[in-house]
Amino acid sequence: MTSMRWSLLGLVLLACGGTSGRPVASASAPPAQPPRVVLISLDGFRADYLDRPAAVRLRALAARGVRAARLVPSFPSKTFPNHYTLVTGLTPAHHGIVANVMRDSTLGLFRMSDTAAVRNAAWWGGEPIWVTAERQGRRAAAYFWPGSEAAVGGVRPTWWYPYEHTRPNAVRVARILEWLAMPPAEAPAVIAAYFADTDDAGHSFGPAAPQVDAAIARVDSAVGAIVDGIARLGLSEVVNVIVVGDHGMAPVAADRVIVLDDHLDLSTVEILDQNPVAMIVPRDGDVARVMAALGGAHPRLQVYRRDAVPAAYRFGGNPRITPIVAVADEGWTITTRAELARTTRWGGAHGYDPALPSMGTLFVAAGPGVSATGLTIPAFSNVHVYPFVAALLGLRPAPNDGSLDSVRAALRPPR
Repeated sequence: MTSMRWSLLGLVLLACGGTSGRPVASASAPPAQPPRVVLISLDGFRADYLDRPAAVRLRALAARGVRAARLVPSFPSKTFPNHYTLVTGLTPAHHGIVANVMRDSTLGLFRMSDTAAVRNAAWWGGEPIWVTAERQGRRAAAYFWPGSEAAVGGVRPTWWYPYEHTRPNAVRVARILEWLAMPPAEAPAVIAAYFADTDDAGHSFGPAAPQVDAAIARVDSAVGAIVDGIARLGLSEVVNVIVVGDHGMAPVAADRVIVLDDHLDLSTVEILDQNPVAMIVPRDGDVARVMAALGGAHPRLQVYRRDAVPAAYRFGGNPRITPIVAVADEGWTITTRAELARTTRWGGAHGYDPALPSMGTLFVAAGPGVSATGLTIPAFSNVHVYPFVAALLGLRPAPNDGSLDSVRAALRPPR
């Protein structure tokens, strides 16, 4: 076992039960291996998706471990801010990724699609779990997790990939199993892996659509293949599996729109992230003028100065937060006349108030360090995931906004 190497094809066959289709006998786990964690993100997986028929393997995983009523994202409930919160335990205002699109007075403009910006470590504050592991003598791997392309604090995970949206799930699964099959002294202690199917389907068709059920089935199958591969490698008493989402999804519609240029001359402002949270910079610096134009302009739009964003959002004190933050009510779209004319399909959106049930997402965990009770724990904030992972790995967590006490019920008591 300790000298085992697997090709990608071999690991796909392993995940599927071997070449014959018959179960493969489990091997014995090597003695005294340190604990490991596979942290899997299912982008846009709303909390209640777990109870839809297609989520068979996820429910089975929860039945032998723990699930949360929902995982509460940080504000704004967007992809990059929340993925980085999950692995640092810091709110977006504290780790610096305050939006999917943002501006820094020194670094310039950040966009998710800008490879140079994404790989510039100066954007990424805090200490992600793969850096925590590497600094404490454990190896780490990341498969497309936001932030893993940058050398944060001068450290990258030992294994990482440039993002490729179309990379098949089967290839991702095979590589994860290949990492797990490495000799214990060489294998990564923590693997962070990302799957986009449910977010893509939710945006395109809305959370209630049958296309979302198909996407749930695809990611459920990927999780099941990883769990099966762990068992066949004899690592079920070594590897903890944690499956999370970054945010939920709410349906949107053509009759629920807030058109900015009905109230504001768009040439006078820079709008960074726009929907459903508009991050606005007055080009002339006149915040009062823009506040007067937008404040009360639409009953479904809440407009705040940077220093007056509701305390519950924990979204203050970072200079990358724009002078004006406008937040749409659930299910409403912030748009412009030009964009409205180009919109032909209304599906789903996220970014709204994290406390909304529709923005709640997935938390399921099982493994040797997890309470094996089939327990459902109350909803909790995603800042607590980082200290939970660090505790499972026996690592000293970096300073963070989370608390292990908030998720202690999910940990198996010491034996």
